[in-house]
Amino acid sequence: MIQRSGEQRPICRRLFWLLPTAGSLVFLLLLPVVAAAGSKAKPQSLVTLPELELTGGRKLLYEGSVGSEKEVKTKHTFWGRLLDVVAGEPDYHALINPYSVVTDSQGRIIVADPGSSGVHIFDFIQHKYKFISRIRDVDGMSSPQCVAVDAEDNIYVTDSYEGKIFVFDPSGKFRRIIGSIKGEGYFKRATGIAIDSPAQKIFVTDTLRQQIWVLDLQGNVVQKIGTAGTGDGQFNFPTELRLDGQDLLVVDAMNFRVQVLDRSGKFEYAIGQIGDESGYMFRPKGIGRDSEGHLYVVEGLSGMVQVFDRQGRLLYYFGKKGTGFGEFQLPTGLFIDHNDRVFVVDSYNRRIKVFQYMALGKNDQH
Repeated sequence: MIQRSGEQRPICRRLFWLLPTAGSLVFLLLLPVVAAAGSKAKPQSLVTLPELELTGGRKLLYEGSVGSEKEVKTKHTFWGRLLDVVAGEPDYHALINPYSVVTDSQGRIIVADPGSSGVHIFDFIQHKYKFISRIRDVDGMSSPQCVAVDAEDNIYVTDSYEGKIFVFDPSGKFRRIIGSIKGEGYFKRATGIAIDSPAQKIFVTDTLRQQIWVLDLQGNVVQKIGTAGTGDGQFNFPTELRLDGQDLLVVDAMNFRVQVLDRSGKFEYAIGQIGDESGYMFRPKGIGRDSEGHLYVVEGLSGMVQVFDRQGRLLYYFGKKGTGFGEFQLPTGLFIDHNDRVFVVDSYNRRIKVFQYMALGKNDQH
């Protein structure tokens, strides 16, 4: 449903322009929702093209996945390949329990992985890989949860167990910790994070405090947003955050919705209500917006990504629960870059899946 201040109405179950047309190419990965209210679309013939055609020339294309260092280092010299044959391949770092993903201005894929107590940086342009960890008795990183970058590609990582934010430079070198006051963390459970570089602010979700902290880049608290509750601007275990334009998107997990605030924290509207059918939310996780303003929400339990318009109407969804090609198992984070590439953390399958959304008018450019 879409909720605006002082207004509630049930979710509209009609489907709009983004629904696949009758002649669309649909394959197992991308399953269309019902064709009309009260009727279910019959499965169409499966094809091998990893593509969903949407009306208006829009498309969603599957590009591939990444799960280990080996996939980045594909440019081997002859002697390198020969060494692998003689001595065996080296041990490669791999995702263990990834949770959050982001990309930086260099196109690198940065993944927070609480299973490995670190952060993976995949650079497919330079064919390089780096693993960041900071394991110490004091001020160590133990459960990295969500990751964000600023305008200079500095990397910010929330640690849900330590209640702190770890900051690294673009090369992965440790710079500082935010959240310690004389050894005591002031976050109870730091989870979602977003950086407003022009305003020099950091937005951090504190799930157990039921609020969002607003800090400057030095870590000083400048504002607190929200209280516990079910009303407008109130939260029940908020998790992921995303900044988009002037909007602050918040996954209000146990209220089974996504709230949209302005950057000052003023409530604008909310999308979602509890349910385990398409169009409803039961375990909302990662969020993002594409260039046309469509809201993507990972539904962790059912293993799909749902896409809504600004009025809260379900446009389409893709994925289903499973371990095979085109399937998700307990998906978590999601990130959409400036080129409309959609990155989904397929957590239990230990991989990041990458899609390309081709917006209206962009199809002819590809």
